[in-house]
Amino acid sequence: MEKQSGKNIASKLALFGASVIWGSSFLVVKKSMDSMQPHTLLALRFTIGSILLCIIFMNRLKNLNKEYFLKGGIIGVFLFIAYSLQTIGITDTTPGKNAFLTAIYCVIVPYLYWIIEKNKPDIYNIFAGILCLTGIGFVSLNNDFKIRFGDTFTLISGFFYAAHMVALSKLTKDKDPVLLTIVQFGYTAIFSWIIALLFEDIPRSWKQNVIFEVLYLAVFATAVALLLQTIGQKYTKPAPASIILSLEAVFGVLFSVIFYEEEVTFKLMIGFLLIFISVITSESKWDFLKKNK
Repeated sequence: MEKQSGKNIASKLALFGASVIWGSSFLVVKKSMDSMQPHTLLALRFTIGSILLCIIFMNRLKNLNKEYFLKGGIIGVFLFIAYSLQTIGITDTTPGKNAFLTAIYCVIVPYLYWIIEKNKPDIYNIFAGILCLTGIGFVSLNNDFKIRFGDTFTLISGFFYAAHMVALSKLTKDKDPVLLTIVQFGYTAIFSWIIALLFEDIPRSWKQNVIFEVLYLAVFATAVALLLQTIGQKYTKPAPASIILSLEAVFGVLFSVIFYEEEVTFKLMIGFLLIFISVITSESKWDFLKKNK
């Protein structure tokens, strides 16, 4: 019993660690944009991340086959577009807003399932959708009801993250999630290199802080965070796991306020709170408040 309790605590700490790392990554990406362009950063991040995961899980690589590359390629396209739009978006918005506006994918997923599988969203999903739209209005719309292009790109990236989640669930049954992750990351790296080489100016030299930022994103925000999530979700029930992982957006704002000096106005705070409640509602349906019978 004590051993199981220890595993539960360790798994929750692992998920919490993943949330902290991913939350901090918004700030690191924003700072990196001062020295390089979006797809150059993505190319480096996912190339290093893919290689690192291949080294860690080398014994599993022998199980790769054509189906992994085919399905992983389809899923990888959605992942690349989502990251691409999100990273372009952060060039014209703050890390905190980028974090919360990206999190709307949790609310969009049930509606995409409705289109694909004809499963109607439940009352929790509908309530979450209303809260989310209201929160987006508070976060993104200015006084003359216009929205910055950075916020627009970030919102669209949220849609593609949702599409990525749906594609994962539809195409990856009975597949090793680690191998699929490696393939997705590989495709994302390839697509990013193509865009970077064709349309961006790749720096010939980088300052030391930029190298550390790229390594942090590649090693910690890609490989380590993924491992923590995989370990954490293995021993944690879905409802508490989704809540802990939802804290990513909260940490995104926290790091932005402390290190980027982002100003969180009352209007922004209301918007962040509404989006956070909508994510919790959609992800957990408040199951953690229901007593086990």
